[in-house]
Amino acid sequence: MTRRQPWRPGAATGIGSLPGADIVEATRLVFGELSDLPYLPELPARGAGADMIGRTAALLVDLPVEIVPSGWRLTARPGRDLRVARDFLDRDLDALEQVGGEFTGTVKVQVAGPWTVAASVELPTGHRVVSDHGATRDLAESLADGLARHIADVRRRLPAASIVVQLDEPSLPAVLSGQVPTPSGWGSVRSVPASDVEQTLGRMLTVVPEGARIVHCCASDAPVRLFAGAGADAIAFDATRLESRSFDALGEVIEAGIAILLGVVPSVDATISVDEVVERVERLWQALGFPRAQLPEAIVATTACGLAGASPGYARQVMSVLRDASARLSEESE
Repeated sequence: MTRRQPWRPGAATGIGSLPGADIVEATRLVFGELSDLPYLPELPARGAGADMIGRTAALLVDLPVEIVPSGWRLTARPGRDLRVARDFLDRDLDALEQVGGEFTGTVKVQVAGPWTVAASVELPTGHRVVSDHGATRDLAESLADGLARHIADVRRRLPAASIVVQLDEPSLPAVLSGQVPTPSGWGSVRSVPASDVEQTLGRMLTVVPEGARIVHCCASDAPVRLFAGAGADAIAFDATRLESRSFDALGEVIEAGIAILLGVVPSVDATISVDEVVERVERLWQALGFPRAQLPEAIVATTACGLAGASPGYARQVMSVLRDASARLSEESE
């Protein structure tokens, strides 16, 4: 198994969102506790535009959005809602530069993937973008252009760091299974063929340098084979939703050299310990049948999903537990 990931074996990280509204404080916390693979936090508690879809919509090129009662919608011209989203993103990047401007390790940034954006953002008619093949293609191309500019901006701000990009695709299983609702709520959008999904996701990933491509899905039945086929170098998912029938697919992608960001810690307040995290990771690895010595290179311990719904104290504890558990897993492999 030859791996291309630029982070140190035994690293721990987070998925993205955190509680609170102080982006500088949140960024300092992440860089302090998860220094092997820190990330740019998302703070959706600040309001619309700071959420996952709003932050990503701020990257779209020549496709302005606005907020309507049902969510984000494409519109004819930029307005206040888009300015707010872009202002949040600018402030977040300023905080990243302030805290990590001289950082020499690997830093992760997150954006919503094309299918989750297409399943979340509406056309002017009120239907989801994903219901229109041409509109979905245009949105994916716009997002790819915006992501390329975003990566260049992050590199300019963190010139000594290696940048990896996580595409968040929580809505992708609904896209594949035809469960994205129509405006009436009585129907659903027709399912999109897996080949189309993989092709579009693959084009998006080509914007990201090889070795730095992460795809995340915390929904049930994360399609790990599809992510691998699209070109992911690492796949993140909620391990608590992993079923034994998925072990074969997971084993295949690990054997292919794809790293796993393993969500083994609850995203909402719970009782956790280093011992529990180590046991969960080792139990899964043993079930997969790989040599114990390979675990630190293949697995990055993380949370099941984002921590926006957790308390600040729990979020801080999670980072400490993940860091210490990953260190122990790495030491026990030596």
